[in-house]
Amino acid sequence: MGHGNRPMPVRPSPGQEKAEAMNAPLTQTDPDISRAEAVKLFQPTRIGDIEIANRVVMAPLTRSRADEAAGDIPGSEMNVEYYRQRSNAGLIISEGTQVSPLGKGYMATPGIYSDAQVDGWKRITHAVHQAGSKILAQLWHVGRVTHPELTGGVQPVGPSAIQPEMDAYTHSGKVQVPQPRALAMDEIAGIVDEFRRAAANAIRAGFDGVEIHGANGYLIDQFLRDGANQRADRYGGSVENRCRFALEVVDAVVAEIGAGRVGIRLSPVAPVNGLTDSNPQPVFGRLVEELDKRGIAFIHFVEGVTGGPRELSGFDFAAARKAFRGAYIANNGYGRQMAIDAVETGRADAVAFGRLFLANPDLVQRLKKDAPLNQADAKTYYKPGPVGYIDYPSLEG
Repeated sequence: MGHGNRPMPVRPSPGQEKAEAMNAPLTQTDPDISRAEAVKLFQPTRIGDIEIANRVVMAPLTRSRADEAAGDIPGSEMNVEYYRQRSNAGLIISEGTQVSPLGKGYMATPGIYSDAQVDGWKRITHAVHQAGSKILAQLWHVGRVTHPELTGGVQPVGPSAIQPEMDAYTHSGKVQVPQPRALAMDEIAGIVDEFRRAAANAIRAGFDGVEIHGANGYLIDQFLRDGANQRADRYGGSVENRCRFALEVVDAVVAEIGAGRVGIRLSPVAPVNGLTDSNPQPVFGRLVEELDKRGIAFIHFVEGVTGGPRELSGFDFAAARKAFRGAYIANNGYGRQMAIDAVETGRADAVAFGRLFLANPDLVQRLKKDAPLNQADAKTYYKPGPVGYIDYPSLEG
């Protein structure tokens, strides 16, 4: 990537040969595959500065399998195998990786602020690149959606001191999320810089770029929406002010690694993690216009509620597609034909799949063949260990 960082060697695992076979070009003797190769969803494209082999994107998926005791460090053999298995995706967006200890909201999620974390991520990015895919780091700060048991005893922060109606899961069990402390004006620049440093660390770790997590009720989303942001200063009130923090983060990250390697995830209408907005269209419409001016690589839109209904009013996704000249990555509830149609008609440039990739490590091959799909086991989403993580079967057995 031209940043002078040699990837760390990765010891081959028993599943490496299988993963490489899954990612190899498929034979044209299969008529299903021959037809699939003509489908735009399965053809190469470019997202910003990143060339990808197909337009099937692996969405970010929290799996809670980092080494928490050692400092929220990723890169175990099990972590490496998980990402390697799914490297048939044209693009992988990593699980959310917190930009600071205060940005953590769940047990055993990986960070990207320490040297040890960067070294752990190097093993994963190297494996993904060896298998022929590209990978982005999703940069994450949860803001008020956490508990002091997860942040080293520090009170959660947010744009305003408004307590969300939700629980956190800690080693003590399910606990109510407390009222956050409203960030002071002079603290905000420090958090912006945490995102900048995290982006620099992502490149140092071998990632091809980053996705800024601006969705699902976390800190950036909290500043955007009036359900959490009741500030009376330059970060609250007007549409322009509520967009300010998000755009400052984007600008800092772009200045660090270049616009062509930066994207953002947005969920304009999702009432997730206790967050709502009285009128999403003006604020998110303005944000999309400003993001277009900055020339970032993509916007990854959650259309509706992640894992829930798609048909929610309040935001015009088609208008956002027209207003933004970068890549539009569509997400939420897409199946094979719906994804094919979205890309063929130009409604989206790529489609991100979450639970389908979780349960089907060879998802691209299954979609090409229109093969049966494994069903995800929700009981193992966040359970430590390999079960429900690296043991889902592939078509090759």
